[in-house]
Amino acid sequence: MHLPDLIRGVNSRLKQELEAQLKPRGFSLHQYRVFEALDAQNGLPMGELATRLLTDGPTVTKIIDKMVAAAEVYRGPDPYDRRKVLIFLSRKGAGCLREIRSLGISIQQDIVDRLGPADAATLTKLLLELLADAAPSDPATATSRPAQTGSINSPIAR
Repeated sequence: MHLPDLIRGVNSRLKQELEAQLKPRGFSLHQYRVFEALDAQNGLPMGELATRLLTDGPTVTKIIDKMVAAAEVYRGPDPYDRRKVLIFLSRKGAGCLREIRSLGISIQQDIVDRLGPADAATLTKLLLELLADAAPSDPATATSRPAQTGSINSPIAR
């Protein structure tokens, strides 16, 4: 099997596992990822949020619209440039994240337990290098490079 297929397969399995745990609690993987991104840095512009989620802008807009309607996040002006809008985690959203954060941590810990801390750290480093070096295949739809915020202590299922 080729390396890209292996990476896709592992990603798919991790996503399915997390989604299966989130769904009974009334959350989607998209919501979880937005909660995590805003918890790491509250007050992100839509473009930066899309980059961190490895998702295109229109998809992030739809996700955020639903989350705003549910009062999980809110839009506010950028204090340095009032023409820009930032996305913030609401109190309700922070409470939701507290409720489900352990699910992602559990999946992360399962990976560390299976690989061992050293190999898990090496895998994290290598995947971050691949993400940083990845050239967009279609410049018209490309966003900026993903932020290298992953660590061995943060959930992988992105």
